[in-house]
Amino acid sequence: MRVMKFGGTSVQSPEMMRQVAQIVMTASAGTSVAVVVSAMSGVTDHLEKVARLASTGDDSYQQLQKEIEKKHLQCVSELLPVNNQSATLAAIKMLLNELDDVLQGLFLLKELTPKSRDFVMSFGERFSSHIITEYFKCLNVDAVLGDCRQLILTDNGFGNAAVQFEETYRRISEFFAKSKGKLVVLPGFIGATANRETTTLGRGGSDYTAAIVAAALRAELLEIWTDVDGMMTADPRKVKSTIPLRQLSYIEALELSHFGAKVLYPPSVQPVLAQNIPLKIRNTFHPDREGTLITRRTEDNGLPIKGISSIDAVALLSLNGSGMVGVTGFASRLFGSLATGRINIILITQASSEHSITVAITPQDAPLAKQLIEAEFSRELQSGQLDPVKVELEQSILAIVGENMKNTPNLAGRLFSSLGKNGINVRAIAQGSSEHNISLVTGGADCQKALNVIHEAFFLSEIKVLNLFLTGTGTVGSTLLRQMGEQIPKIRAEHNVDIRITGIANSRKMHFSEAGIDVAQWQQLLDKGEKMDIAHFDSRMKTLNLRNSILVDCTAGDVVPQLYEGALNRGISVVTPNKVACSGPYDKYRQLKGMAARRGVKFLFETNVGAGLPIIKTLNDLVQSGDKIIRIEAVLSGTLNFVFNEFTQGTLFSDVVRKAKELGYSEPDPRLDLSGVDVARKILILAREAGAKLESKDVERGNLLPESSQIAPTVEEFFGVLHSFNGRFEVARRKVESEGKRQRYVAVYEEGSAWTGLKSFGPEHPFYQVEGNDNMVLFTTERYKARPLIVKGAGAGAEVTAAGVFADIIRIANF
Repeated sequence: MRVMKFGGTSVQSPEMMRQVAQIVMTASAGTSVAVVVSAMSGVTDHLEKVARLASTGDDSYQQLQKEIEKKHLQCVSELLPVNNQSATLAAIKMLLNELDDVLQGLFLLKELTPKSRDFVMSFGERFSSHIITEYFKCLNVDAVLGDCRQLILTDNGFGNAAVQFEETYRRISEFFAKSKGKLVVLPGFIGATANRETTTLGRGGSDYTAAIVAAALRAELLEIWTDVDGMMTADPRKVKSTIPLRQLSYIEALELSHFGAKVLYPPSVQPVLAQNIPLKIRNTFHPDREGTLITRRTEDNGLPIKGISSIDAVALLSLNGSGMVGVTGFASRLFGSLATGRINIILITQASSEHSITVAITPQDAPLAKQLIEAEFSRELQSGQLDPVKVELEQSILAIVGENMKNTPNLAGRLFSSLGKNGINVRAIAQGSSEHNISLVTGGADCQKALNVIHEAFFLSEIKVLNLFLTGTGTVGSTLLRQMGEQIPKIRAEHNVDIRITGIANSRKMHFSEAGIDVAQWQQLLDKGEKMDIAHFDSRMKTLNLRNSILVDCTAGDVVPQLYEGALNRGISVVTPNKVACSGPYDKYRQLKGMAARRGVKFLFETNVGAGLPIIKTLNDLVQSGDKIIRIEAVLSGTLNFVFNEFTQGTLFSDVVRKAKELGYSEPDPRLDLSGVDVARKILILAREAGAKLESKDVERGNLLPESSQIAPTVEEFFGVLHSFNGRFEVARRKVESEGKRQRYVAVYEEGSAWTGLKSFGPEHPFYQVEGNDNMVLFTTERYKARPLIVKGAGAGAEVTAAGVFADIIRIANF
């Protein structure tokens, strides 16, 4: 059994209710499911307001009531098929009539009691649960609507009623036993007393309802579906560099939610904690995202704290005086007086001298709390043993939370040092002996600043670990491993980045080590590794699920690129010189880029064009800064440029091509270069990065090779055929040389089209000066119209290509 709770934003519209149904039906394919729903977004606030207006004799409540009515009737009309609407509309109208009767009574009596307020507030969940149940039925799902007022027994603490768990669990178990095989839908937030008086479980009580149901049924999982991806290291509205929390312990979740993490309602953790039921927070708007899993055990993410939480507005009440020192029962009297007013204490701190005690409460409770304390200690206050009760408003509480805190020396020093250096004054401090939490109070105006300072101190200053999964150990891959072996110690020491090769594979073998593979021993370890299986490689990468993971694809084929989408979706960045993905179908290329953006990871392929040259980065900078690309002219094949620079009098064309292969400038099969396929891929990628929606077939490609050489079965046979055409290439060379020009194989993108071909250029053109295996790209843009922006340098070879891949990895480290 899985219990799934959907919040107000998850059921805020017919469209979202359809999304909820899809999520539920997918989940129910493998297990029994119970659904708990909140009121449609905004409805609870409207109900509270309409009750308040009616009870004050303000007849404007009727207009707001009509808006509530319209919202729900319109939802039924848009969600359900026409032939299924009448019964549901009638049922909703009956509920609306019941609400109308209550509001008229409030209007006439001009009185709003906690009891009547709870009854009015119950309608939001009753509306939404009825509508979505009927929608499930329209989808041929055997759904049944339960009434939590008949299942959850509470006391008469209206507004925040206490649950009578033993009887509640018995009722829920009996109801589900009778509903076996059906999809049960329940309204959250509400219960009832033994006298059948409707109660509410407090704001956020739908989470509590779901937890109660999960505990009663001993469910395998409780899912809280909301509008965020889970719990974060801090409030993303206040701290921009937050990190999603993949897993928390119950204790950590309780601490974070108690101190203001709005994603989770604190009491909801308690019932599932008692039954050891996992709780997962998911995003209804992005159901593919992993969310936050909450279990009994925490996940060691290598950091001393899991998150920072805050409560924006609190009031501090302080009691000071010599009359407190050594007096037995003083704290008991203080807390007892507050309990009589049902005042919740958020934080407590007391000086070891026993001269003062401070509590933090909500600002709304401050006047009553002050009154209760003054009444309880009236004698001591009158005699001067105690100073007058001090109330400080506009304060904020911040808390750092994590089970690893107890194992981290100097954590408190680091916390307060970072605050002190930034001029933030701490008004009060509290830490339990469990060391799961350090709480502090600052002025409200300093709250956001303090959050950012703490987050930077604990999440951004530690050494960042990158876990690489490297495929392909050929010329580029092996060179990259050598370069990393030489640079990793320096990068760690100077830049606080620890690069670990966690997985490595070639076409024959693969090897994994979560602690990191010794780069100096990679060849020996790989030779002893297990047989390469691409599906198993992907599974291991997924199972290890390490932070800051990067898939580095140094292969040239189309097998590993099939892993990109899944890797990006799991939050794994991708770095590759492999052009297959970005030069393949346009929709796939856009899908990969979009997936990376949505998941907040990187898909970097700078070395697809120009090896280590910053060609794609330069193009991206131009486009993203608002420049318009008019024309791209490029010598993009270091191989072909090398060939035509080396092809001089006294040399054979086929020998120069072989030399390029031996030096590692060409692809393993030089025909990819000589046919223009590789250049066509590169200009296609640049065109797409410039905004063009082009397919590979749209690139007009000039082929240097005769037909017979293209169909040669092997590379060696290709060279044999190519040798027979040396004379034809020599004639062309002499003609160009006699004109004082040089041959260049170029690629051009302009006005939405792209082509490649062999052209000759005189000394007046920049391409005439391109030497060796260099690449050159000319960007003509609105800003660089008179003189193009030129990127030039070595564009082929294992060293520069590996260096470019390495640079992309470092870019992710600095991301």
